[in-house]
Amino acid sequence: MFSSSQSDGGFFTSQSSQPSDAGPSPSRNRGSQTTFPVTVKQISQASDSAEDRSIYQIDGVDVTNVKMVGMVFDKAERVTDVTFAFDDGTGRIGCKRWLNELFDRKQMEAIEDGIYVQLIGHLKSFQDRPQIVAFSLRPVTNFNEISHHFIECIHNHAQLSRVKGDSLTQRQTVHSSQSLPVKSESNGFHSTPPNQLSVQMSVDGLKACDQMILDYLQQPSNLAQEKGIHRDEIARHLKLPVEKIMDSIACLEGEGLIYSTIDEFHFKSTAA
Repeated sequence: MFSSSQSDGGFFTSQSSQPSDAGPSPSRNRGSQTTFPVTVKQISQASDSAEDRSIYQIDGVDVTNVKMVGMVFDKAERVTDVTFAFDDGTGRIGCKRWLNELFDRKQMEAIEDGIYVQLIGHLKSFQDRPQIVAFSLRPVTNFNEISHHFIECIHNHAQLSRVKGDSLTQRQTVHSSQSLPVKSESNGFHSTPPNQLSVQMSVDGLKACDQMILDYLQQPSNLAQEKGIHRDEIARHLKLPVEKIMDSIACLEGEGLIYSTIDEFHFKSTAA
Protein backbone atom coordinates (compact mmCIF):
# COMPACT_ATOMS: atom_id res chain seq x y z
CA MET A 1 0.00 0.00 0.00
CA PHE A 2 1.18 3.47 -0.73
CA SER A 3 2.35 5.61 2.16
CA SER A 4 3.32 9.22 2.40
CA SER A 5 6.48 8.17 4.25
CA GLN A 6 7.83 7.14 0.87
CA SER A 7 7.92 10.73 -0.34
CA ASP A 8 11.72 10.98 0.14
CA GLY A 9 12.37 7.91 -1.98
CA GLY A 10 10.75 8.97 -5.23
CA PHE A 11 11.16 7.55 -8.67
CA PHE A 12 12.61 10.50 -10.54
CA THR A 13 15.00 13.39 -10.42
CA SER A 14 13.26 16.30 -12.14
CA GLN A 15 15.09 19.06 -13.96
CA SER A 16 14.03 22.04 -11.89
CA SER A 17 15.05 24.83 -14.24
CA GLN A 18 16.43 25.70 -17.63
CA PRO A 19 18.18 28.75 -19.09
CA SER A 20 15.83 31.39 -20.44
CA ASP A 21 17.63 31.35 -23.80
CA ALA A 22 17.59 27.58 -24.23
CA GLY A 23 16.15 27.72 -27.76
CA PRO A 24 12.73 26.36 -28.76
CA SER A 25 10.74 25.76 -25.61
CA PRO A 26 8.71 22.50 -25.45
CA SER A 27 6.26 24.30 -23.17
CA ARG A 28 5.23 26.76 -25.87
CA ASN A 29 4.69 23.92 -28.34
CA ARG A 30 2.51 21.59 -26.32
CA GLY A 31 2.29 22.54 -22.65
CA SER A 32 -1.21 23.95 -22.43
CA GLN A 33 -3.03 21.26 -24.41
CA THR A 34 -1.23 18.13 -23.28
CA THR A 35 -1.95 16.08 -20.17
CA PHE A 36 1.36 15.02 -18.64
CA PRO A 37 1.79 11.77 -16.68
CA VAL A 38 3.54 12.82 -13.48
CA THR A 39 4.23 11.75 -9.90
CA VAL A 40 3.73 13.75 -6.72
CA LYS A 41 7.50 13.89 -6.24
CA GLN A 42 7.95 15.49 -9.66
CA ILE A 43 5.37 18.12 -8.71
CA SER A 44 7.09 18.76 -5.36
CA GLN A 45 10.36 19.38 -7.21
CA ALA A 46 8.77 21.55 -9.91
CA SER A 47 9.87 25.14 -10.41
CA ASP A 48 7.91 28.24 -11.37
CA SER A 49 7.57 28.89 -15.09
CA ALA A 50 9.73 31.72 -16.39
CA GLU A 51 6.72 33.07 -18.33
CA ASP A 52 4.02 32.72 -15.65
CA ARG A 53 4.77 32.11 -11.97
CA SER A 54 1.32 30.60 -11.46
CA ILE A 55 2.33 27.70 -13.74
CA TYR A 56 4.66 24.93 -12.66
CA GLN A 57 7.52 23.66 -14.80
CA ILE A 58 8.60 20.00 -14.84
CA ASP A 59 11.60 18.84 -16.86
CA GLY A 60 11.76 22.27 -18.49
CA VAL A 61 8.12 22.15 -19.67
CA ASP A 62 5.21 24.30 -18.48
CA VAL A 63 2.66 21.82 -17.10
CA THR A 64 -0.99 22.69 -16.53
CA ASN A 65 -2.93 19.43 -16.97
CA VAL A 66 -1.66 16.24 -15.30
CA LYS A 67 -2.54 12.56 -15.17
CA MET A 68 -1.78 10.62 -11.99
CA VAL A 69 -2.48 7.20 -10.46
CA GLY A 70 -2.57 6.67 -6.71
CA MET A 71 -4.73 6.34 -3.62
CA VAL A 72 -7.36 8.62 -2.07
CA PHE A 73 -7.25 9.59 1.60
CA ASP A 74 -9.07 12.03 3.90
CA LYS A 75 -12.01 12.56 1.56
CA ALA A 76 -14.20 15.43 2.80
CA GLU A 77 -17.49 16.35 1.12
CA ARG A 78 -19.09 19.79 1.14
CA VAL A 79 -22.01 21.29 -0.72
CA THR A 80 -19.90 22.78 -3.51
CA ASP A 81 -16.83 20.54 -3.63
CA VAL A 82 -14.97 17.47 -2.43
CA THR A 83 -11.42 17.68 -1.09
CA PHE A 84 -9.05 14.77 -0.57
CA ALA A 85 -5.39 13.84 -0.28
CA PHE A 86 -3.79 11.94 -3.17
CA ASP A 87 -0.88 9.56 -2.46
CA ASP A 88 1.02 7.80 -5.26
CA GLY A 89 3.86 6.37 -3.18
CA THR A 90 6.23 9.25 -3.93
CA GLY A 91 4.39 11.79 -1.77
CA ARG A 92 1.00 13.38 -1.06
CA ILE A 93 -0.77 16.35 -2.60
CA GLY A 94 -4.05 18.10 -1.82
CA CYS A 95 -6.83 17.82 -4.41
CA LYS A 96 -10.24 19.37 -4.99
CA ARG A 97 -13.18 18.37 -7.21
CA TRP A 98 -15.85 21.00 -7.80
CA LEU A 99 -19.43 19.69 -7.84
CA ASN A 100 -20.81 21.78 -10.69
CA GLU A 101 -23.01 19.14 -12.31
CA LEU A 102 -24.93 16.03 -11.27
CA PHE A 103 -22.38 13.77 -12.98
CA ASP A 104 -19.62 15.33 -10.82
CA ARG A 105 -21.45 14.18 -7.70
CA LYS A 106 -22.13 10.72 -9.13
CA GLN A 107 -18.49 10.29 -10.10
CA MET A 108 -17.30 11.27 -6.62
CA GLU A 109 -19.78 8.92 -4.95
CA ALA A 110 -17.76 6.02 -6.35
CA ILE A 111 -14.54 7.37 -4.82
CA GLU A 112 -13.74 6.21 -1.29
CA ASP A 113 -10.75 6.47 1.01
CA GLY A 114 -8.11 3.82 0.41
CA ILE A 115 -8.92 2.98 -3.22
CA TYR A 116 -6.68 3.42 -6.26
CA VAL A 117 -7.85 5.98 -8.79
CA GLN A 118 -6.76 7.57 -12.04
CA LEU A 119 -6.90 11.33 -11.74
CA ILE A 120 -6.80 13.94 -14.50
CA GLY A 121 -6.76 17.53 -13.39
CA HIS A 122 -5.33 21.02 -13.46
CA LEU A 123 -2.11 21.70 -11.56
CA LYS A 124 -2.23 25.10 -9.88
CA SER A 125 -0.73 27.03 -6.98
CA PHE A 126 -2.86 27.59 -3.87
CA GLN A 127 -1.37 29.53 -0.94
CA ASP A 128 2.09 29.01 -2.47
CA ARG A 129 1.64 25.23 -2.54
CA PRO A 130 0.76 22.97 -5.48
CA GLN A 131 -2.79 21.70 -5.65
CA ILE A 132 -4.73 19.58 -8.15
CA VAL A 133 -8.20 20.64 -9.29
CA ALA A 134 -9.54 17.34 -10.62
CA PHE A 135 -11.96 17.19 -13.53
CA SER A 136 -11.90 13.42 -14.07
CA LEU A 137 -11.58 10.76 -11.40
CA ARG A 138 -12.30 7.06 -11.70
CA PRO A 139 -11.44 3.91 -9.71
CA VAL A 140 -8.62 1.73 -11.06
CA THR A 141 -10.07 -1.67 -11.96
CA ASN A 142 -7.00 -3.16 -13.65
CA PHE A 143 -3.93 -2.84 -11.45
CA ASN A 144 -1.67 -3.00 -14.49
CA GLU A 145 -2.67 0.66 -14.88
CA ILE A 146 -0.48 1.50 -11.89
CA SER A 147 2.66 0.00 -13.44
CA HIS A 148 1.76 1.43 -16.84
CA HIS A 149 1.43 4.93 -15.39
CA PHE A 150 4.88 4.89 -13.81
CA ILE A 151 6.35 3.55 -17.07
CA GLU A 152 4.67 6.50 -18.82
CA CYS A 153 6.25 8.89 -16.33
CA ILE A 154 9.70 7.41 -16.90
CA HIS A 155 9.26 7.48 -20.68
CA ASN A 156 8.04 11.08 -20.66
CA HIS A 157 10.90 12.18 -18.41
CA ALA A 158 13.44 10.47 -20.69
CA GLN A 159 11.94 12.06 -23.82
CA LEU A 160 11.94 15.56 -22.36
CA SER A 161 15.52 15.15 -21.16
CA ARG A 162 16.52 14.13 -24.68
CA VAL A 163 14.60 17.06 -26.22
CA LYS A 164 16.52 19.51 -24.05
CA GLY A 165 19.80 17.94 -25.18
CA ASP A 166 18.69 18.08 -28.82
CA SER A 167 17.62 21.73 -28.40
CA LEU A 168 21.16 22.69 -27.46
CA THR A 169 22.56 21.01 -30.57
CA GLN A 170 19.79 22.49 -32.73
CA ARG A 171 20.43 26.00 -31.40
CA GLN A 172 24.13 25.70 -32.27
CA THR A 173 23.20 24.63 -35.80
CA VAL A 174 20.73 27.51 -36.23
CA HIS A 175 23.35 30.01 -35.14
CA SER A 176 25.71 28.79 -37.86
CA SER A 177 23.03 28.75 -40.56
CA GLN A 178 19.45 30.08 -40.48
CA SER A 179 18.29 27.56 -43.10
CA LEU A 180 18.84 23.98 -44.13
CA PRO A 181 19.97 23.00 -47.65
CA VAL A 182 17.47 21.00 -49.65
CA LYS A 183 18.17 19.59 -53.07
CA SER A 184 16.57 21.36 -56.06
CA GLU A 185 16.65 20.90 -59.81
CA SER A 186 18.39 24.22 -60.66
CA ASN A 187 21.58 24.44 -58.65
CA GLY A 188 21.35 21.24 -56.67
CA PHE A 189 20.30 22.82 -53.36
CA HIS A 190 17.98 25.49 -52.00
CA SER A 191 17.20 26.66 -48.48
CA THR A 192 14.14 25.62 -46.49
CA PRO A 193 12.94 28.44 -44.19
CA PRO A 194 12.97 27.52 -40.47
CA ASN A 195 9.28 28.39 -40.12
CA GLN A 196 8.43 25.76 -42.75
CA LEU A 197 10.30 23.16 -40.71
CA SER A 198 8.41 24.13 -37.56
CA VAL A 199 5.09 23.75 -39.41
CA GLN A 200 6.09 20.29 -40.55
CA MET A 201 6.98 19.25 -37.00
CA SER A 202 4.03 20.88 -35.23
CA VAL A 203 1.54 18.07 -35.85
CA ASP A 204 3.15 16.14 -32.95
CA GLY A 205 2.59 12.79 -34.65
CA LEU A 206 -1.24 12.90 -34.63
CA LYS A 207 -3.01 11.29 -37.55
CA ALA A 208 -5.42 13.37 -39.63
CA CYS A 209 -8.53 11.82 -38.07
CA ASP A 210 -7.14 12.28 -34.54
CA GLN A 211 -6.42 15.94 -35.25
CA MET A 212 -9.90 16.52 -36.70
CA ILE A 213 -11.54 15.11 -33.57
CA LEU A 214 -9.26 17.10 -31.28
CA ASP A 215 -9.94 20.32 -33.22
CA TYR A 216 -13.69 19.71 -33.01
CA LEU A 217 -13.64 19.03 -29.26
CA GLN A 218 -11.55 22.17 -28.72
CA GLN A 219 -14.09 24.47 -30.36
CA PRO A 220 -15.28 27.00 -27.74
CA SER A 221 -18.89 25.83 -27.94
CA ASN A 222 -17.85 22.24 -27.26
CA LEU A 223 -15.42 23.16 -24.50
CA ALA A 224 -18.36 24.85 -22.76
CA GLN A 225 -20.34 21.58 -22.70
CA GLU A 226 -19.87 20.21 -19.16
CA LYS A 227 -20.98 16.72 -20.19
CA GLY A 228 -18.70 16.63 -23.22
CA ILE A 229 -19.66 15.57 -26.75
CA HIS A 230 -21.22 12.21 -27.65
CA ARG A 231 -19.24 10.04 -30.05
CA ASP A 232 -22.22 9.86 -32.46
CA GLU A 233 -22.32 13.65 -32.67
CA ILE A 234 -18.59 13.69 -33.46
CA ALA A 235 -19.13 11.08 -36.17
CA ARG A 236 -22.02 13.03 -37.71
CA HIS A 237 -20.13 16.30 -37.70
CA LEU A 238 -16.95 14.85 -39.23
CA LYS A 239 -18.87 12.44 -41.50
CA LEU A 240 -16.74 9.49 -40.40
CA PRO A 241 -17.69 5.95 -39.27
CA VAL A 242 -18.18 5.53 -35.52
CA GLU A 243 -15.59 2.71 -35.51
CA LYS A 244 -12.95 5.04 -36.92
CA ILE A 245 -13.96 7.73 -34.44
CA MET A 246 -13.54 5.33 -31.51
CA ASP A 247 -10.11 4.18 -32.73
CA SER A 248 -8.94 7.78 -32.77
CA ILE A 249 -10.59 8.52 -29.42
CA ALA A 250 -8.68 5.61 -27.87
CA CYS A 251 -5.46 7.11 -29.21
CA LEU A 252 -6.29 10.61 -27.95
CA GLU A 253 -7.25 9.27 -24.52
CA GLY A 254 -3.96 7.38 -24.37
CA GLU A 255 -2.11 10.61 -25.13
CA GLY A 256 -4.07 12.39 -22.39
CA LEU A 257 -5.55 14.92 -24.83
CA ILE A 258 -9.20 14.01 -24.13
CA TYR A 259 -11.13 12.18 -21.40
CA SER A 260 -14.55 10.56 -20.94
CA THR A 261 -17.10 12.39 -18.81
CA ILE A 262 -20.54 11.08 -17.78
CA ASP A 263 -20.13 7.72 -19.53
CA GLU A 264 -17.89 5.90 -22.01
CA PHE A 265 -19.51 7.67 -24.97
CA HIS A 266 -19.09 11.35 -24.02
CA PHE A 267 -15.69 13.02 -24.38
CA LYS A 268 -14.11 16.35 -23.63
CA SER A 269 -10.77 17.97 -24.40
CA THR A 270 -8.33 18.40 -21.51
CA ALA A 271 -7.65 21.90 -22.88
CA ALA A 272 -10.91 23.09 -21.30
